[in-house]
Amino acid sequence: MRAPFRLTLLLATLLAGTAHAELVIGVSLPLTGPASGLGVPMHNGLKRWPDTIAGEKVRWIVLDDATDPAKGVQNARRLTGEEQVDLVIGSGATPVAAAMAAVAAEAQTVQLALSPVPLPPGKDTWTFRLPHGTGVMSDALVAHMRRQGVKSLGFIGYTDAYGEAYLQEMKPRLERAGIALVAVERFARTDTQVGGQALKLLAARPDAVLVVASGSGAAMPQTTLVERGYTGRIYQSAAAATRDLMRVGGKDVEGGYVVAGPVIVAEQLPPQHPARERALQFVQDYEKAYGAGSRNQLAAHAFDVSVLLAQAVPLAKQKARPGSAAFRAALRDALEQAPAVAVSNGVLDYTAQDHWGYPADTGVVLRVANGDWQLEK
Repeated sequence: MRAPFRLTLLLATLLAGTAHAELVIGVSLPLTGPASGLGVPMHNGLKRWPDTIAGEKVRWIVLDDATDPAKGVQNARRLTGEEQVDLVIGSGATPVAAAMAAVAAEAQTVQLALSPVPLPPGKDTWTFRLPHGTGVMSDALVAHMRRQGVKSLGFIGYTDAYGEAYLQEMKPRLERAGIALVAVERFARTDTQVGGQALKLLAARPDAVLVVASGSGAAMPQTTLVERGYTGRIYQSAAAATRDLMRVGGKDVEGGYVVAGPVIVAEQLPPQHPARERALQFVQDYEKAYGAGSRNQLAAHAFDVSVLLAQAVPLAKQKARPGSAAFRAALRDALEQAPAVAVSNGVLDYTAQDHWGYPADTGVVLRVANGDWQLEK
């Protein structure tokens, strides 16, 4: 039986460069603030980890970045400096993860980001992403739009890096598919209404609208559009693939589409799907702990880190012990060189040139039907 998860705030008691007696992992998540709907389930996913990874006892430092990039930087500096962790997990908020990446690179410590953080070429040497890239998700969205006969699209997304990443990935794919982008609107994570943006989208008369937001915040644009009479198709990005969307949106999100990782519909995956076995393992374990229907890809990304490390840590240990700069470098190399591994959200195959890992056909499109997820064929 899995030992209870223990959240331990550590004081720096080891000299820099001295090997740990365990694997020390630093975590920065948005446990409060606008992205707490992402951070809390991610934290729950970490709680489903085993007590040891590759024979090493896991010790944790979990910090709240409050969805604030400045706080994320502060956390990352504490974790990599004062605490000398072996790796950093986080953040779950894209702008915070982006800010943390520079610290991870400076400290030469692996960052396993739990958000699809876009970084310029050469700036992600120490950063690996667990969520699917916005390019992978955009591939799935545009393919579904084409099958549905969509000819024009409106866009409404966050003003931050998450919204911008989707917009930039969608533009060339829409152009190649012959789908016109007829309106682009933005809103902040803290906004409480998007009435003005909705009216502009309605005036453009698009066949479909893509909402790029997260958790319960993703429901607001969709409900606003429906209340103002929009009858076209509405799509949501991967960060909306949580029960919060249906809890907040109610009947207004019925019939809407959400792009997601395969774990959300584990039981609906075909038997030959490479992620099915691991996805079912996660779903059964997570829902036993948190209740039927509680599954979400955010927690699954956090859980998948343990699967990834179970493969990479033994390789890194062949070169150095945890707690040393040599181990941190060896862990980065191991993540790039290890064979592809099936996780709950697909198959990860990092290389020196690709720190996203997932193949282009990983994303799936779901439809909200009777308050539940239905896999689109």
